[in-house]
Amino acid sequence: MKSNLLLRTRLLLLLIVLSSLTIFSQTKTENSFRFSVFADTRVFAGPERDTDEYFKGVLLALKDAGPGEFVISPGDIDPPSNIRWTIDKYLGEDFIWYPVVGNHETDSSAYMEYLREYNKNGTTLPYIVNAGPPGSEETTYSFDYKNAHFIVLNEYYDGKCDICLSGDITDPLYNWLNDDLSKTDKEHIFVFGHEPAFPQPDEYNYRFRHERNSLNKYRENRDRFWNLLEENKVKAYFCGHTHTYSAVLINTVWQIDAGHARGKGDTGSPSTFLTLDIDSSSVNVTVYRDKHDGVYDYKDIVKKYTIAK
Repeated sequence: MKSNLLLRTRLLLLLIVLSSLTIFSQTKTENSFRFSVFADTRVFAGPERDTDEYFKGVLLALKDAGPGEFVISPGDIDPPSNIRWTIDKYLGEDFIWYPVVGNHETDSSAYMEYLREYNKNGTTLPYIVNAGPPGSEETTYSFDYKNAHFIVLNEYYDGKCDICLSGDITDPLYNWLNDDLSKTDKEHIFVFGHEPAFPQPDEYNYRFRHERNSLNKYRENRDRFWNLLEENKVKAYFCGHTHTYSAVLINTVWQIDAGHARGKGDTGSPSTFLTLDIDSSSVNVTVYRDKHDGVYDYKDIVKKYTIAK
């Protein structure tokens, strides 16, 4: 009698476990994937700064967290060759990195030549579906991955030259973006540029930088840009520039400022990287930050939130 009861109990528990495993497996779909984001690494990468206290520590923590299929960097990645060197060493030579032009890249002809060659003819990077407009073919582009569309903007493009402006969304870039958005049918759309449209203080210590000289410097263009994102149901606009992390929902579009990823290269705010998990219709963000406590493990602040369900 007792043995039969025990057997039935064990069978019931087994069914519960199997049912739970089935439900869990069903939550993952063919469109499930992860990508990661870090910004504003600047000169704290490469062989001369190859210690855990700088960008290397970011990549070690990102590797531990799981970097996903690729990483996108919203600008100030100078010199870009050092970022690639460090990625090669700690994430692998085949790991995909999508760079975004920041204001410090435009200061150097060598850095810009590297980035143009990195995406030569606007088609060298994986999954590209649309090269940029004339004069910014390599440094403005869009690509698709599973059920998501990604757009990288060079906000220093004036219609002919890809380094000739302070950050702005002028007519030629806006028109290209409008056309690109009109052609995608992907469920999730993410846009990347260097400068915030609506600068915010750091979420942790309220540090505030570039509050008046980002895309908001040209408010009419900024507002037109944001309206376009809203009209096309863009999920999020990712940026950098301020060295401060923030995430705010502005009307229907998230603005996510990735902060800086240079470790103790900037102790004014925590060093930061993000991972994003897409699972069919949901988009979940995890933020990893280090408060400069001397151990750069990026476990000091870990925050999760959902930007689409």
